[in-house]
Amino acid sequence: MATLMATLATFEASLAGSAPPPGLSLAVQGLWWDAKGDWQQAHGCAQAQDDHSGAAVHAYLHRKEGDLANAGHWYARAGRIIPAGTLAQEWHALAAELLGAAPSPPEA
Repeated sequence: MATLMATLATFEASLAGSAPPPGLSLAVQGLWWDAKGDWQQAHGCAQAQDDHSGAAVHAYLHRKEGDLANAGHWYARAGRIIPAGTLAQEWHALAAELLGAAPSPPEA
């Protein structure tokens, strides 16, 4: 778990830069751009990763913009339900998961 926290802390520290660190998946790059306030760039990254991780970030982004119908579609494609927590909690959980933590079970 210490490695995960170091990785998450390093990822969060990278937000001071002007571009995401090299080697990140498109889904994680989407989270990076979202944290920087660039929803369009974040959306493009998430949409370009055609798997469950990309769909999960895509869902989060549509939830954040308030398009819950579209978000619901993407949560279903990711095999998830809409989280009950805050957007900040979801962002951190996704970042931790996609940076190497074991996937957490969907919230009931």
